[in-house]
Amino acid sequence: MDTKIGNVDVVTTPNGNVGCPPKIGGASCVQSSSVPFNSTEATLGRHLARRLVQIGVSDVFSVPGDFNLTLLDHLIAEPGLNLVGCCNELNAGYAADGYARSRGVGACVVTFTVGGLSVLNAIAGAYSENLPIICIVGGPNSNDYGTNRILHHTIGSPDFSQELRCFQTVTCYQAVVNNLEDAHELIDTAISTALKESKPVYISVGCNLPAIPHPTFSREPVPFSLSPKMSNKMGLEAAVEAASMFLNKAVKPVMVGGPKLRVANACQAFVEVADASGYALAVTPSGKGLVPEHHPHFIGTYWGAVSTAFCAEIVESADAYVFAGPIFNDYSSVGYSLLLKKEKALIIQPDRVTIGNGPTFGCILMKDFLQALSKKLKKNTTAYENYHRIFIPEGHPLQCAPKEPLRVNVLFEHIQKMLSSDTAVIAETGDSWFNCQKLKLPQGCGYEFQMQYGSIGWSVGATLGYAQAATDKRVIACIGDGSFQVTAQDVSTMLRCGQKNIIFLINNGGYTIEVEIHDGPYNVIKNWNYTGLVDAIHNGQGNCWTTKVFCEEDLIKVIEIATVEKKDCLCFIEVMAHKDDTSKELLEWGSRVSAANSRPPNPQ
Repeated sequence: MDTKIGNVDVVTTPNGNVGCPPKIGGASCVQSSSVPFNSTEATLGRHLARRLVQIGVSDVFSVPGDFNLTLLDHLIAEPGLNLVGCCNELNAGYAADGYARSRGVGACVVTFTVGGLSVLNAIAGAYSENLPIICIVGGPNSNDYGTNRILHHTIGSPDFSQELRCFQTVTCYQAVVNNLEDAHELIDTAISTALKESKPVYISVGCNLPAIPHPTFSREPVPFSLSPKMSNKMGLEAAVEAASMFLNKAVKPVMVGGPKLRVANACQAFVEVADASGYALAVTPSGKGLVPEHHPHFIGTYWGAVSTAFCAEIVESADAYVFAGPIFNDYSSVGYSLLLKKEKALIIQPDRVTIGNGPTFGCILMKDFLQALSKKLKKNTTAYENYHRIFIPEGHPLQCAPKEPLRVNVLFEHIQKMLSSDTAVIAETGDSWFNCQKLKLPQGCGYEFQMQYGSIGWSVGATLGYAQAATDKRVIACIGDGSFQVTAQDVSTMLRCGQKNIIFLINNGGYTIEVEIHDGPYNVIKNWNYTGLVDAIHNGQGNCWTTKVFCEEDLIKVIEIATVEKKDCLCFIEVMAHKDDTSKELLEWGSRVSAANSRPPNPQ
């Protein structure tokens, strides 16, 4: 029987213990073997390394610092682990985020405080996106705790808890390992909690501890045995009965998948409901990639006023809508402007179901609920038939004149043709959000973007991490120039790792998404010679090809070279675009978000 730990597929052994993850990329299963009690390998560092391999991590993203160097020695010594050195801690965290999206769990290692507070932003983003990341920090020497000494890499206070306090709100568990007696328990509890909660955890390891043998590490780590979460059986039956009555009396119900389908491990169950019911099937913007777009009843992305063509009309006119795992924030609701009515909504969260204005059922797992619901629904294809009736195929961009400056909609028309089951798309915060939403994903094509946290620059590190985990796919990253300037350095790490990503750098001279929310001189950035920068980073080491694109003729030639002649090469393509060349969706979305941001204070 197969089961799921966090987002990591593992195998349940006959005795109920959770065994090794299946081999993914370079990861391999841990074989049980004892380590002699007096062996120099019976150390904290080795135990932590073996635990990471055991849960499916084969690449750890790191930045060295004097407090973590001994620990890094032990991670390097582990045959199943590859240490990926990053240019800065923020990108190491973003890489762990991207890695977790593909592999199911990620890990990064930084040094105390200066490294920890630098990676903190990326860990907060992973927390918001429900990604299990093991964030390991090399901490002070265990003898320095409680001595009133002042250490470097701190704010000059003898209190070493500042970093810990910062991590408490963006991780689900924090372990400070400053003695060997309870290190085994703290490390195992932290890692298992990350998997169970699908959230990041923080582990601080004293810099003098990783290499010291201790009896608690004298044997190979026993594979985790995590008790699976269970639905309340009576509550599940009651919820399914109430939901099926609610939906079976509807005339034109629809289904909309959200980002929490991933953490609930319910993507397939969601599709089972669609197959059984015949309902029209859509996704929220941050749910794109979690629902198969080749499904016969798929109608697109529901994003209020900036939905894909004809999707909003069908969803908002329905008399019942099933939202599975949604997040309704100001961005996903287009400045709180969705035309939805609560009494028509069935909201399914990972452990809770709410039906209209009526009952809420707790302690119910989304996957269990959807699987049971699929057996109770009557076939109803009305909403999809209505969509099919009104649907008009999208037109194509106007034909470009010879050597006409390239338009962004033409660029994405050609990116669409590049997509296959062997590719994955990473969309940076900005206009790429909207242009990539309109891409039609072939079966098996990956898709990731960070909508809840929306940190510009995320995509560079995330591309590094995702590509390192998904070695069977070629990652196509769409990044704006403003975002790229935040995190550009780790193109260097992609080259060191031999990655073959295709990066489209869209150079339009500034922070376009912010221009459409509220313009000002601060949204204009210094233009860089981006291909020149990447050439300098390349420096003749690694496999890299850079080029600039000014018109459609250039683009066609460049894509041909990137996908054929340079298919095993990192390709960096700088696309020159007009500063006002934005999607119509960004224009609409920006004005609505601006209105939401500028609401006056309520009267006191």
